[in-house]
Amino acid sequence: MISQQRLQGDVFFTNIQCREITSTSSNSPDLYYPDSMIRGRKSYQSSHDRYNFSHCEATPKYPLVNLPYCSTTSLSTRNSLIAVLWIFLGFVFVLQLAYSNFPNVTEEEKDHLKIPFNIEEAKQLGVVLNRYKGDHYYQVLLGVSLVYIFLQTFAIPGSLFLSILSGFLFPFSVALSLVCTCSAIGASMCFLLSQLLGRKIIMTYFPKRAEKWAAQVNNHKDNLLNYIIFLRVTPFLPNWFINLTAPVIGVPLMPFALGTFIGVAPPSFIAIQTGKTLQNMTSADGALNLNSAALLILFGVISLIPVVLKNKLRNKMN
Repeated sequence: MISQQRLQGDVFFTNIQCREITSTSSNSPDLYYPDSMIRGRKSYQSSHDRYNFSHCEATPKYPLVNLPYCSTTSLSTRNSLIAVLWIFLGFVFVLQLAYSNFPNVTEEEKDHLKIPFNIEEAKQLGVVLNRYKGDHYYQVLLGVSLVYIFLQTFAIPGSLFLSILSGFLFPFSVALSLVCTCSAIGASMCFLLSQLLGRKIIMTYFPKRAEKWAAQVNNHKDNLLNYIIFLRVTPFLPNWFINLTAPVIGVPLMPFALGTFIGVAPPSFIAIQTGKTLQNMTSADGALNLNSAALLILFGVISLIPVVLKNKLRNKMN
């Protein structure tokens, strides 16, 4: 009788023994499992032992963000760097060609034919280009467009000064069309370059920020166009970060390009209007003051109205 009870007890303790023991340092034990499976020993005395391992040795059972999978057939980092370098050199060659075909200018004026990185350089460049705009209108227009696309493609600062300069040189409608078109083309090319090389850069230097934005994009996947417009209008994220990160977290090219074209219009409107008084400006702060920032946020809220109405309509239909 006693031996039979002991036999039943051993079977009972064997059945309640845990076959898989995960980390006890986490409040959500199902979120992680160890790289090497840990199993309990076949005796009751050892079933209460606690196994500890650091979370750095654990693998997420379900990824927090569904980042695009990078297959082994994609270009290597070395080949990607070579491709980006050739594209950069191609842009430099085109810019040099446009510069060499520019009408004859004096030696003093040549010193001012460079990419403006502050308001004084933009003023001097505006004076030179305005002098030749009458006889060489399309050459000036093409030169400004090429430089704008170059800056956007390689995420180089300075496009704000070109927007202000466009407002000084061209009529409002021409300047706004130029800025929106060049921004969309340059951002799309930066998008494509980031697909070649950007994933490793973003995941190395901005992993938490990229993961956070990927979660937001996933929440707005049904309204990506409006979301991209909102990001472009409002000053919450820098444009270079949006351009580099978008392809890494799975944003499609078409809504990205169209959202950029529409979204840059409100801030460009302010910069172009400011450009009418370029020669009176002392710094770029005049283009983006507190009132301008409030106006941009208002435009951003307006861009989200269709999303709110769409969600309400969907809830009513459900």
